[in-house]
Amino acid sequence: MGFLLIGLFIVLLFIGVPIAFVIGIVALLGIMNIPYIPEMTVPMKMLNGLDSFVLLAVPLFILAANLMNSGKISVKLVDLALAIVGPIRGGLAHSNILVSMMFAGVSGASQADTAGVGKILIPSMIKKGYDKETAVGVTAASSTVGVVIPPSIPMIIFAGIANASVGALFLGGIVPGVLIGLSMMIFTYIIAVKRKYPKSARVEFVKIFKLFMESLPALLTVLIIIGGIVSGIFTATEAAAIASLYTLFISMFFYKTLKLKDLPKIIVDTLALSSLSLFALATASALGELMSYYQLGTLAQEFFTNSIGSKAIFILIIIAFFLFVGTFMDAIPAMILFVPVILPTALQFGIDPIHLGLIVIITLAIGLVTPPYGLCLLLAAKIGELSIERSFRAVLPYIIIVIIVLMFIAFFPDVAFYVPKLINPTLF
Repeated sequence: MGFLLIGLFIVLLFIGVPIAFVIGIVALLGIMNIPYIPEMTVPMKMLNGLDSFVLLAVPLFILAANLMNSGKISVKLVDLALAIVGPIRGGLAHSNILVSMMFAGVSGASQADTAGVGKILIPSMIKKGYDKETAVGVTAASSTVGVVIPPSIPMIIFAGIANASVGALFLGGIVPGVLIGLSMMIFTYIIAVKRKYPKSARVEFVKIFKLFMESLPALLTVLIIIGGIVSGIFTATEAAAIASLYTLFISMFFYKTLKLKDLPKIIVDTLALSSLSLFALATASALGELMSYYQLGTLAQEFFTNSIGSKAIFILIIIAFFLFVGTFMDAIPAMILFVPVILPTALQFGIDPIHLGLIVIITLAIGLVTPPYGLCLLLAAKIGELSIERSFRAVLPYIIIVIIVLMFIAFFPDVAFYVPKLINPTLF
């Protein structure tokens, strides 16, 4: 029966059924064929899977990101980034990466970054003489840091699954996120020099300072969120709520770019986007019950214990597995399904849950720009009016960069944890 369910899973994905429905159908049919487990287990598990205070952070962080985009705060960040790195050869591309890092520190949602920043910078880059491949590739690739630099929605989900500290994961994501961003900027500079991309005129320090002060209220969001969580003032969910209220306040009363009449559409968009992740999470919880029946966790642990005696080999297998899974599945259902399976073995090999979380999240971030799922790639390609095939070729060098940083973090975790330990050693 297990092989039939796996075959059904693959067929449904192949014909284009949305992943959340694929997971739900397989879970329902699988449990229906187990005599002593009632079908009501499926909706019960779906409801139980969403019955978590931590999960409230998901729609709230998405709301904060939508408020930023609708309130034109992303425009302020773009102006600041362009003033800082614009004079460098390929300045628009560098500002694209830098603003993604800034945006990541506020929203925690890569898709919102791609949509908000891409609509501004992709047309601008094409107009300034960049080819479409570069404009789309840089935008899609840089948006992946949205789930690595805190706050991060996948980090919140992983913390709930692995019973890990959200604050520790947030701090642990700072160094990898910055390394990914800087590595992309170095590669972009090499390409810009080779292709003679334009650079902007140098901006006076007074102008940069003025732009910084204008952007400061938005940039303070990350300090409020991370500072509040790490210091224990509020939880991740409370931080998401405060971020939403703070973003709403500065958009309406400081920048005055958001009107009351804009809120209904923002809320509807937030609910629509949140429902995709949360429904997939609910069905993944139901499928988790089926996987428990077939004892996949125990089987996986026995396999790794008996066949894989090396921690390094185990890490490489995990990376390869989540690279594959990320091509057709969102990070949230992927973690719900498979992290409980690999976590016991990881602990047995002496891998800290925070370290494992960073490996899994960075690996799944690559899935945001790999077809057929590749949601950030699809969004950027649509904005740039470029085919998926050409868009993927453009983003491929950046994927290699992320994988190099991932390997570095995977095998030298002390690098990622050095700064966080200085900030709050009690979390590590």
